[in-house]
Amino acid sequence: MTNLTPSTRPSKSSKPEPKSAARMTAPAGAMGGRQGGMGGGRPGAGIGLPTEKSLNFGPSAKRLMGRLRPERGRLIVVILLAIASVTLSVLGPWMMGKATNVIFNGAISAKLPAGVSKAQVIAGLKAQGKNQLAGLLEGMDLHPGQGIDFTALQQVLLAVVAIYVGAFIFGILQARILNVSVQNTIFKLRRETEAKLHRLPLSYFDTIQRGELLSRVTNDIDNVSQSLQQTLSQVLVSLLTVIGVLVMMFTISPVLALIALISIPASLVLTSLIAKRSQKLFVTQWAKTGQLNAHIEESFTGHGLVKVFGRSKSVEKRFGELNQELYQSSFGAQFVSGIIMPSMMFIGNLVYVGIAVIGGLFVASGALTLGAIQSFIQYSRQFNQPLAQLGSMANLMQSGVASAERVFELLDAEEQSPDPAASETSTDRTGTLTFEKVAFGYTPESKLISNLNLAVKPGQTIAIVGPTGAGKTTLVNLILRFYELNAGRITLDGIDIAKMTRNDLRGRIGMVLQDTWLFKGTIRDNIAYGNPTATEAQIVEAAKATYVDRFVRTLPLGYDTILDDEASNVSAGEKQLLTIARAFLSRPTVLILDEATSSVDTRTEVLVQRAMAALRKDRTSFVIAHRLSTIRDADLILVMEHGDIVEQGTHEELIKLAGPYAALYRSQFESSDA
Repeated sequence: MTNLTPSTRPSKSSKPEPKSAARMTAPAGAMGGRQGGMGGGRPGAGIGLPTEKSLNFGPSAKRLMGRLRPERGRLIVVILLAIASVTLSVLGPWMMGKATNVIFNGAISAKLPAGVSKAQVIAGLKAQGKNQLAGLLEGMDLHPGQGIDFTALQQVLLAVVAIYVGAFIFGILQARILNVSVQNTIFKLRRETEAKLHRLPLSYFDTIQRGELLSRVTNDIDNVSQSLQQTLSQVLVSLLTVIGVLVMMFTISPVLALIALISIPASLVLTSLIAKRSQKLFVTQWAKTGQLNAHIEESFTGHGLVKVFGRSKSVEKRFGELNQELYQSSFGAQFVSGIIMPSMMFIGNLVYVGIAVIGGLFVASGALTLGAIQSFIQYSRQFNQPLAQLGSMANLMQSGVASAERVFELLDAEEQSPDPAASETSTDRTGTLTFEKVAFGYTPESKLISNLNLAVKPGQTIAIVGPTGAGKTTLVNLILRFYELNAGRITLDGIDIAKMTRNDLRGRIGMVLQDTWLFKGTIRDNIAYGNPTATEAQIVEAAKATYVDRFVRTLPLGYDTILDDEASNVSAGEKQLLTIARAFLSRPTVLILDEATSSVDTRTEVLVQRAMAALRKDRTSFVIAHRLSTIRDADLILVMEHGDIVEQGTHEELIKLAGPYAALYRSQFESSDA
């Protein structure tokens, strides 16, 4: 199908059918800070605003972790590699303590006279009243007169090098596999989000700002990826390090280990108190990010209108307000959560001082060797460091879960009704359309169409006219099933469209909107978008039939001309012709033209009308028009007011009735004559 950009959305205003955002006179940012990029007063306009509700951290974090379940095989390997890496890392200080003992014992042994035993030396010191020194030597492995055993020292140091090299290799492998697992998870999340967007009804996009939606799909998912990547590895290694270090500390000295354990409850209480305050701030931070993105996207999409209406100052003021709000929420979130790390380090330093003082007394009394207390002090630093890292990871985790919650909100949005399991289709493509007692309203409180009955014969050209908000485009959107009926049914070639798949239904319909939409790419690709399997000859044929070929031939690259993001290298009329060529190439059963010639000049309009006449041949066509002169030859003209058909007939018949159509017709030509 071609150019299915919706042009109707629900409204709570008295006008039931506002046009698309591209037809607004000025973007939201230029209109006194009005919220929303998709039309004023729409339902759900508050989506994306900062919420006062605290982040539901537990369930959201659990759900986020649950998405890693398909990677559990790799994660098991990651855990095993992390255990191996941490085990080796934890053994390092213990081995360094042994090296210290070899050096210290050798240095003391060298000062003792050869030929005496350790027991004799200690006994002599006690006889001299040097009991403290005797106690120190009792805990040492002394060999009087021998000096440092460099062979033993070499073996210990080689073992230390091997331990740290092994820990490094296991750590690299663990990080590599974890990265694969996380990126696979985020890849699936992005794919699921993309698929979800295609399953959402048009009404969802009418109730959310485009910048807000883009922020969830890009910024929030990127933040989830970064948070998972940094926190999973660090949390796993930190927890294993805490366990391993505790085991080694209790092995060396249970008393000193108990002193070190004091930091755990203190750290948990402190982290909990800070995290509760930062959770709300992270929710607000990411909500403000989405709101600012929505404002930027909206303002720069309508940049020309902002300049034309002189609203640059207003846009800048609104940007400054949103930027300041984002600054305050981001500063608060980062500052409060950033307190965790220095607070944990402060507690760790206090514990370190206690261990150093008490450990020194133990060495002096001979209860511990110098190497043992050296190892223990290293373990105490290793013990406090992962605790502090766990605290800092709370910062990232809270931010990541806040973003995940916003993505989950998108994934949990109510989807459009699924296609019927036993769908119906028809090989008869005559374009017969019937409306039977159709009722529809964008909101339950307001019914736009109450009881519409209409029969359209194959090949007829049906023109729909009426004032703004009468329900013209709504009628078209119901045919396309952009919205579901409240009552009644619409049939196409005898099949209820609700029993057809949406792809089958929309594959039979071609549409050309007043608001052109072209993609970045060549002119050839944009025309072929209506039929990707079309040959070069078919593309050129469609271009010639719609008078595109004549201006394309004047371009240096012809059909290979690249259109930029805004298609600013072709005129508005030429863009409209390209969308018409796209519809021509799709060869639809039903053709819908919504003010399709409004952007072309008078001479081009005549040519396009001829092309449209050929295109409409043997096809059912719906033409929405404000210029009544363009639909005088229509087979049937429907005049709509407040969602109902108040008149129908040919141009001549309606003029003779002297009703609403005749009044509209006279008003246009009287004003033009004046």
